[in-house]
Amino acid sequence: MPWRNKEASSPSSANPPLEALQSPSFRGNMADKLKDPSTLGFLEAAVKISHTSPDIPAEVQMSVKEHIMRHTRLQRQTTEPASSTRHTSFKRHLPRQMHVSSVDYGNELPPAAEQPTSIGRIKPELYKQKSVDGEDAKSEATKSCGKINFSLRYDYETETLIVRILKAFDLPAKDFCGSSDPYVKIYLLPDRKCKLQTRVHRKTLNPTFDENFHFPVPYEELADRKLHLSVFDFDRFSRHDMIGEVILDNLFEASDLSRETSIWKDIQYATSESVDLGEIMFSLCYLPTAGRLTLTVIKCRNLKAMDITGYSDPYVKVSLLCDGRRLKKKKTTIKKNTLNPVYNEAIIFDIPPENMDQVSLLISVMDYDRVGHNEIIGVCRVGITAEGLGRDHWNEMLAYPRKPIAHWHSLVEVKKSFKEGNPRL
Repeated sequence: MPWRNKEASSPSSANPPLEALQSPSFRGNMADKLKDPSTLGFLEAAVKISHTSPDIPAEVQMSVKEHIMRHTRLQRQTTEPASSTRHTSFKRHLPRQMHVSSVDYGNELPPAAEQPTSIGRIKPELYKQKSVDGEDAKSEATKSCGKINFSLRYDYETETLIVRILKAFDLPAKDFCGSSDPYVKIYLLPDRKCKLQTRVHRKTLNPTFDENFHFPVPYEELADRKLHLSVFDFDRFSRHDMIGEVILDNLFEASDLSRETSIWKDIQYATSESVDLGEIMFSLCYLPTAGRLTLTVIKCRNLKAMDITGYSDPYVKVSLLCDGRRLKKKKTTIKKNTLNPVYNEAIIFDIPPENMDQVSLLISVMDYDRVGHNEIIGVCRVGITAEGLGRDHWNEMLAYPRKPIAHWHSLVEVKKSFKEGNPRL
């Protein structure tokens, strides 16, 4: 019987002694057997059948097990690039130049999902740029209400500025029929008494005016004049609607006015005509050792007429403000029936040097009224927290102590300025 033959085999033949295993002849025979492919296949099959057989030494079992696991992990990585969350978090901390998916584990190609391609890829920055451009276009559309074309020329012989209104383009529709009845008012500021206007053009958004208007003005005064164009929609039964306006601050912007020059300007949206309230000139001087601030009101020009006579009775009120509270108030004398008063009056405040950064001055030009309340013509403000020229004038005064610094300041309406009692002052 086969099993009897197996049992009959001597223990010495199944398990040779240690001296026989270490002998050179036994080692040579085993090497020859290992070279035989059939013998090697038999050994591998035996290993696969029983990985925990007590006949195989523990070291051999561990080495074979590690070899099999390493081979299995290699195949899994080359075919399934998915990894655990721990590895995913680790990849996030790697430099951007290193791509784990691009490591070559064999001859297999990398997964198709990792190949760079421009098809189907979303670039958020492109969409963001388009959205920003769209917002800018909307904001421009709200600010602009079409364009107007006009020309300027100065006649030296007659000392006259000739303004020629040529045409307007792409005006907004103000009527229910989808059209407008536009016309243009022309002012040469600061003079608002001389108001000229074009004819009304019916039912059009692209009117052609081609009309000339003459403003007598000396050449040396042109630098201080502003051209104001107001575009209106005519309405027979109600108030005329304002489409927009154009203000040309510098008449020499396009040319020297010696020859006629055509100018295109965007019409800015406006619901009412902007009013020029005039200007005030005053000087500031600070003495740090004495802690004395001197504001000298010099004069005003082109003030807004507040009385029926076409004039005003102006005076200047100066308020010292600290943290939104009025500490002191001082006034000049009243000048009767004039829009260009001359004062040359000094107003003094005692302010320590360490408090100069906490205070500001509110200058108000008032129209005196014998009956009723005095009206505000316009205001301006100077201080470390003021805006524009008001802040620059204040800083220049502090940079040059004991020296009077004078500037012209434009007056603004109270609702557009900082009022007394405002905590932001």
